[in-house]
Formats: sequence, C-alpha cells, structure tokens
Amino acid sequence: MSLRQELINIAKKARQASRQIQEASSSLKNNVLKEMALGLIKGKGFILKANEKDLKKAKLLGLSRAFLERLTLTEKRIKEMSDSLLEISELKDPVGELIKAWKAPSGLLIKKIRVPIGVIAIIYEARPNVTSDCIGLCFKSGNSVILRGGKEALNSNLAIYQALNLAIKKHNLPVGLVNIIDTSVRRAVDELLKLNNYIDLVMPRGGEGLIKKVVELSRIPVIKHYKGICHVYVDKYANLDMAQDICFNAKVERPAVCNAMECMLVHRDIAAKFLPRMLEKFKAAGVQIRGCQAAQKFAKGIKSASQKDYLTEYLDLILSVKVVENLDEALAHINYYGSGHSDAIVTENKKNALKFLRAVDSACVYVNASTRFTDGHQFGLGAEIGISTDKLHARGPVALEELTTYKYIIYGKGQVRTV
Repeated sequence: MSLRQELINIAKKARQASRQIQEASSSLKNNVLKEMALGLIKGKGFILKANEKDLKKAKLLGLSRAFLERLTLTEKRIKEMSDSLLEISELKDPVGELIKAWKAPSGLLIKKIRVPIGVIAIIYEARPNVTSDCIGLCFKSGNSVILRGGKEALNSNLAIYQALNLAIKKHNLPVGLVNIIDTSVRRAVDELLKLNNYIDLVMPRGGEGLIKKVVELSRIPVIKHYKGICHVYVDKYANLDMAQDICFNAKVERPAVCNAMECMLVHRDIAAKFLPRMLEKFKAAGVQIRGCQAAQKFAKGIKSASQKDYLTEYLDLILSVKVVENLDEALAHINYYGSGHSDAIVTENKKNALKFLRAVDSACVYVNASTRFTDGHQFGLGAEIGISTDKLHARGPVALEELTTYKYIIYGKGQVRTV
C-alpha cells in the first residue's frame, strides 16, 4: 500500500469516528480521560525508556541544548501530563453549549450552539507532552485527531499514544478516533496536507520552518502556533524589584519555550538604576546579552544587538536588551518586531498600563506579570494545543472552546417563507 493510500485510510476512519464521538456523553468522555491519566502513570517506565532512545539519538546528532530540553521527559513531566488530563476531565464540556438564542420575526426559535470541528491534524516537533495534551483536548471537545510528531521524538510519542489508546480501546470507542502517523518519512506531511476532503483543521506546532511549510502546502485551514518573540517593558514607573523578578522569570525559568521573553525594553530614566543589577543577575544565570548602544554602557562584554536579533526567537539563554525613550517607543518596537504572542509591561502607572493593554497587538498582554503564564494550564484551560498568533478563528491558547465551531438549530411551527 502506498503512503498516500495509507494516510487516506487513516483520515477516512478519523472522519467516521468524528461523527460517532459527537454523540458521546460528557460523563463517558470524562471517565476515559481519567483512565488516560492513570495510563500515563502506569506506563511511565515504558515511556521513559522510549524517551531515552530519542535523547540518545538526538545527542549523537548534536542537536541543541534547547532542543534536548524540549525533548526530555521526566517522572515530574509525566505526572504533569497526567494531571493535565485530569484537569481537562473536570472542565465543562463545550459541546452542545448554548451560545445565544432568540426568536426571529417569523416566529422561528433560533439557537446558536457549540459543536466539534471534526477531524484535526496536528503537526509538531520535539515536545512529546504535546501528544498527551492534544489527545486529551481533542477527545474532550468531540474531535478526532491525527498526530504527526517529529522523527526525533518518534519513540516517545508512540509510547505516550499507546498508553492513552488503551483507554479508548477499553471503552470500545470508534477506531480512528485517535491516530498517530508512525513514519518519519517527510513526504507524509506533504500528503497529509492534501486531504481536505477528510481533515477539517491543521495546527502546526514547532519552528518557523515547519509553520511556513504547512501554511504554503496545506489545502486545509491552518491555525498557526507561530514563533514567540515576547517582550517585557520596564516602565519609568515600575517597581524595580518586581521588574527584576518578572524579567528573570520570563527569560530564565524555561528559556526554550515560546512564552519566554526574548527582548527586554527599559525606559531610559530608570536604566542606570535597573540595568546594572539586572544584567549582573542574568550574567550569573548564563544569559548572553545583546544590547543597543545605551544598554552596552551598563555592563561589560555585551554584544551589539542587530535588527536580526530583535526578530529572533532564541529559545535559549540569549536576550536582546534595548533602552527606549518612552512608552511610545516601546509600543512601536513591540508592534514592529513582536510576533503577536505575549508581551508585558511592569509599571505602577495605571494610565501607562491601560495604554499598553490597548496598544499592543498581541494575543496575550500582561501588566506586572511574567509572559511565562501564557499557557492553557496556567489559564485554567486544562492544557492547550498551541498558542495561536492568528486572529481567526482562535487567538492565544487553543483549548477546548477553540476546538469547537458552532451551528444554528432552528425550531419552527410550520412556517414557510413567502418573500
């Protein structure tokens, strides 16, 4: 059987399963999710061994420290994956939720309700926990899912899939409800993106190259989990101790993720007081600083920041620093160089905070908090498939509600249209 035909068969089964799962009760879905969570804990030894194989290969290939960090699973991370599934099971089921209802002049009762999207394909790279999050969210929202992870995480992804699929099989749920493409052949992505007769939505999650490829080749609507060039602006009126804590957390706590700060902007009036101490703390944590001319005056060994730096998602312990004249310059910088992901201001000035919230054109905009909170779990959404930097149909963390669309149901009493 050809690769194309194999993928068509998977997609056909997913389409059929998506129609059947729409009728599943919330209690059934929640029970299955709880069993999936338990399955991860029971299977952690098998999963960790599979992850060790992937890590060994990745190290032999000389892949970056940031890549290895995203690829690595630990008992703690498996427990977090399990907890996320439990949290999803406790969330309100969006399927069938009434969005709006009204009576038309004709007497028709019209209701707008949430329904599953159908079949969702997710193409992602090095983070195996994405496998668990995607299966849990798609299942709870009544969608079939087709997963295609990166070849570097193939063993880990298959192990997680197998642990979770046991709960699907136990309850005799439709074959094709949860699928994983187990080949590392690159052409599989190209062929998958042509199956618009069966797949309703594609979500790529990974590097800029992957996103661009999917957008260019897909015949299916795409929601992009694009790069995260996130900023923190330390305002003239900032509490500097708070600003130091926020900036350090946003860069250092987990630098290899999309919600980490990549550029720190500092108002010129407080730069002399704030930057020396802040830069010293970053240096102690191993952060490489690339700064503008003004920033370079406050510490030795700072490389000059280029236009390319301001447009780069480092995903590593590297940070661009720029001293700005005022809030307006900070806003202009963020809206020009940012990726529309997550940006923050640290300030005690309510007027400046409000202006920042209104003017920054990003999915998530913060006042006095780290950008690291842009996460489905942190938002109380259970998990997320990705952080959409699009504006349609979803923006920010893509969780249960964003994995639904809507339809209108209409009740009549024999009405016919005469005009």
